[in-house]
Amino acid sequence: MKYILPFLLLLMMLSSCAVPGSSESYRQIGMEEAIAMMEEESDYIILDVRTPEEFKERHIPDAINIPNETIGSSEIPQLPDKEQLIMVYCRSGNRSKQASDKLVKLGYSNVVEFGGINDWPGETVSFEN
Repeated sequence: MKYILPFLLLLMMLSSCAVPGSSESYRQIGMEEAIAMMEEESDYIILDVRTPEEFKERHIPDAINIPNETIGSSEIPQLPDKEQLIMVYCRSGNRSKQASDKLVKLGYSNVVEFGGINDWPGETVSFEN
């Protein structure tokens, strides 16, 4: 008994050092870090989760549009690689957080949320009607 108690205490301490849910969450970054990441990385997707109408008005170049409301429990054909870096934004940052959380629950492991296009300092593009 004299040796069991210290062993159990050590075991409890070591198990509490693990980061709970670290692989089951997304990373949140600011605009400056997002821009730097886009310059440094090569194989990533910029995901705009606003409505198609908002996307047509103005979006980040090379972004794809999958509205937050359409992300559910089924596979997403436009995002086949669940380990690929996916950088998510919306208008102000609310829907992008919701969508990032849903993506993680679908098994995507490299999701980064960087806020909204309202704060985007870079170039944007729009579609003609």
